[in-house]
Amino acid sequence: MKTQVGIIGGGPSGLLLSQILHLAGIDSVILERRSREYVLGRIRAGVLEQGLTDQLRKAGVGDRLDREGDVHEGIGLAFGGRNLRIDLAGLTEGKVVTVYGQTEVTRDLYEARDAMGGVVIHDAANVTPQGFEGGNPHLTWEKEGKRHRLDCDFIAGCDGFHGVSRTMIPAQSLREFEKIYPFGWLGVLSRTPPVDNELIYASHPRGFALCSMRSATLSRYYVQCPLEDTPEDWPDDRFWEELKARLPVAVADTLVTGPSIEKSIAPLRSFVCETMQVGRLFLAGDAAHIVPPTGAKGLNLAASDIYYLSQALIEHYNNGSDAGLRAYSDRALARVWKAERFSWFMTNLLHRFADQDSFDHRIQQADLDYLASSKAAQTALAENYVGLPYE
Repeated sequence: MKTQVGIIGGGPSGLLLSQILHLAGIDSVILERRSREYVLGRIRAGVLEQGLTDQLRKAGVGDRLDREGDVHEGIGLAFGGRNLRIDLAGLTEGKVVTVYGQTEVTRDLYEARDAMGGVVIHDAANVTPQGFEGGNPHLTWEKEGKRHRLDCDFIAGCDGFHGVSRTMIPAQSLREFEKIYPFGWLGVLSRTPPVDNELIYASHPRGFALCSMRSATLSRYYVQCPLEDTPEDWPDDRFWEELKARLPVAVADTLVTGPSIEKSIAPLRSFVCETMQVGRLFLAGDAAHIVPPTGAKGLNLAASDIYYLSQALIEHYNNGSDAGLRAYSDRALARVWKAERFSWFMTNLLHRFADQDSFDHRIQQADLDYLASSKAAQTALAENYVGLPYE
């Protein structure tokens, strides 16, 4: 097979890149090691920055998003028994976020690629990028007992943190930065109405909590828990009791509980890979960086990578210029590190760490009190939460 851009990974990053390139007249083929059913069955967050929603609309996949997405103009920060509202729209000249599940974004992109005849090869085993440091980039993989090859001009590694793309970068070209957090998030999905019409991030002496939602009848809640815990350690009654304890009384009193329909524990980490390109291989999304979910930046950061990479590839094919491709890693990483900083800030602001002493707790309290009293501090938080501009 032959194409212009070979894409590893059939998640939202790879699909969005393929869709944008298609609309610009550039051919691509996506290789995904899992089945479509598996990809669409993954439970992921769904707080979309305005930059991502704008991209989806331009890519022709915004209709259902606009019909079903829940636009949020603010978020709540609960601490000290109160719930401080951060007016996202008012502090950022009208910018908002939209709650719309990552699974739904992926589904919309699959339908768009199908409608346009996009090539997505599922169950592709042992995908290997080769020749990207020379003039002969290609991908090999195995399926149904046969070995296949895809020749291409460029390779986009959109295959996640555990994918093959990053492992192919020579060690001498690679720098990795990582921070592991000493706790996890226990997440519960329930068929109950959300406790509030906006997200609530809670800081409490017992630990962090988050009240989120998927729809008017489907809620997603989280509590900070030890890494060694398992979902079996948290029967529903224990979870609801702990969540209520970490929320202001006025919020807890209105919480509707019910049986969990999904329960899992996710570890938290910050990770950045430098560089995001070698030769004609380019990394995007979780293949290059991971953020703790506290800042709602994972999918959004992947989308900004796709923005930079798609524009660079379009510039190459339409204008014959490689300036954007040469600058891709630096441009993407400049925004990556700002998002990493914000996610780290929110994580440190709202969680309890086992090694914190009384001084650390007072600093956390002072930070929260400053946020409550300073419009400038609230503006900085709001600007980062709705998403920094693509520069």
